[in-house]
Amino acid sequence: MSIDKLDMKSPDLVTENIEKLSVLFPNCVTEGADGKAIDFDLLKQELSHAVVEANKERYRLEWPGKREAIVTANLPTTKTLRPVREDSVDFDNTENLYIEGDNLEVLKLLQESYLGKIKMIYIDPPYNTGKDFVYKDNFSKDAQEELLESGQKDEYKQRLVANPETAGRYHSDWLSMMYPRLKLARNLLTQNGAVFMSIDDNEVNNLRKVCDDIFGDHNFVALISIIVKTEGRRYGFFAKTHEYVLVYAKDNTVLELNELEVQGKEFRYKDELGGFDLRELRNQNTRAFNSSNRPNLRYPFYVEEKNEDSKGLMRLSVTKKGGWTEVWPITVDGLKSVWRWGKEKAQKNEKTGLAARKGSDDVIRIFQKYRSSTQSAKTVWMDKQIISIKGTKEVQELFGFSAFDFPKPVGLVERLIEIGTNEADTVLDFFSGSATTGHAVYSLNKRTSSNRKYILVQLPEEIEKDHISYKKGYSTLCDVARDRLKKSEEAVGVLGEEFAGFKTFKLDSSNMQDVYYKPQDYDQNNLDLFGDNVKPDRTADDLLAQVMLDWGLPLSLKIESALVADKQVFKVAENSLYACFDSGIDEDFAKAIAKDKPLRIVFRDRGFKNDTAKTNVKQLLRQLSPETEMKVI
Repeated sequence: MSIDKLDMKSPDLVTENIEKLSVLFPNCVTEGADGKAIDFDLLKQELSHAVVEANKERYRLEWPGKREAIVTANLPTTKTLRPVREDSVDFDNTENLYIEGDNLEVLKLLQESYLGKIKMIYIDPPYNTGKDFVYKDNFSKDAQEELLESGQKDEYKQRLVANPETAGRYHSDWLSMMYPRLKLARNLLTQNGAVFMSIDDNEVNNLRKVCDDIFGDHNFVALISIIVKTEGRRYGFFAKTHEYVLVYAKDNTVLELNELEVQGKEFRYKDELGGFDLRELRNQNTRAFNSSNRPNLRYPFYVEEKNEDSKGLMRLSVTKKGGWTEVWPITVDGLKSVWRWGKEKAQKNEKTGLAARKGSDDVIRIFQKYRSSTQSAKTVWMDKQIISIKGTKEVQELFGFSAFDFPKPVGLVERLIEIGTNEADTVLDFFSGSATTGHAVYSLNKRTSSNRKYILVQLPEEIEKDHISYKKGYSTLCDVARDRLKKSEEAVGVLGEEFAGFKTFKLDSSNMQDVYYKPQDYDQNNLDLFGDNVKPDRTADDLLAQVMLDWGLPLSLKIESALVADKQVFKVAENSLYACFDSGIDEDFAKAIAKDKPLRIVFRDRGFKNDTAKTNVKQLLRQLSPETEMKVI
């Protein structure tokens, strides 16, 4: 039997008073730097019949740490992404990326290469249930940061921290995690793109407010309710059956989303162009659209009433014809209604796009032949393909055991991607977890014969030793996720196809040497340390990846390797970028490479035969290939 221990300290009267006030005035309780606090201006207002003058009111989202979160987003990073061929599938050909590392640093690294190039972002971030973890970002550089940059400490073990409901900065820490990541992610979206975010009741209101702050409230698109457990999760006063997907546009005025295919759609009518249904051409909102404000939309049709087909459809014309019945839009509540189409459009489509038919009241109506088998996505989703248990079963079928906890169903993410992207677009998921997004891309590509690509980012969280995945030989979440991608390729049947495979990259410190010496510390014995500014453990693949990021080129571009004048040359996207990191670069090499006229070329600073060769190579390229931009690292 456990025995409660004495605190052996005096009561914390401030904390007790805050708790008492929170019962009477819950709206006056806020979060401060040290935990729960009282908003004294609001408390004064609650205790006064008159308006209490205080700090100027404004409508905006605030929390302790917001300014630091803004600083965090804006700070540059010196880190890089290193390719890992042994953890990849078809590295040289695939355009899919799997990136292992802190998503904040990765998003910073992608800012130039993927600026305005991502059509859709989907994320399933920590829901902040009080039982999960959040990223703990430290925008100030301290001794620990020095250790991280020098490679003396593994940052990932310290990046995730528990965020229990009892924490004084429970919501603030979650907001400080989400704000800089969403701020950076917005830059990557195409102008007509959107972000889709899974969330539940714990933070849905805060997520919407922070997105209003970053994207603008006018770019809110939808809050979709997803029925994830029909019987409900039985805790609290209500059995919770749903979660949400929150959708924001980069720019609502040019946003492009797709309708969803209606499965098993059967049309009631058919003509020489195929199946169709009927949709009344009259504008149903007569109060808003009528002859007084849309006179150009009110005109007559002429219908061949005596010649109905077997379905009761009749031919019509905008041009008056003898013996044909004149049909006008009806009058509703004294208002003369109008058509949805102008006369010119109606005349152009009268033979293949319009038809007339009598209603049960024997009144002739005009209809549009509606041929689409798609419909706009609704804001409440409920079917067996998207319930939570479906995601668990899918992983069990792939691995033979429950390799992940609470994976999202493939059907849910696939449906979102179908709405948010077209056949060659790229999807980014920077909380990729179990890699459901990659699995969903494979599945959608196979079903629609398309070529969507994905970029997945995930922190290499260590797997608990009592978890079945650890017992099966996996050490990090990334190890399991990559295996899931391989297994899903086989399950979907996309092995060897152009949209399959993935390139793995790992976040690491810069490829460049860290210089900690001061000029007065130099002597003849240590000058050789600075002869090569590249770290000795870095490969040509490593250098090329960093060059591509620095030059703003997507890592998914096709890379070929060739020998030119006995030197290894990497060719990125044909002649978009040439890179040679071999030594002994001289005038003969410059003449040989100039024949291809690359747009850009990069060398190691120490790769030239000598200083004279370095100068001559630059001059030769300027003469023989004037469009080529040369740089060194």
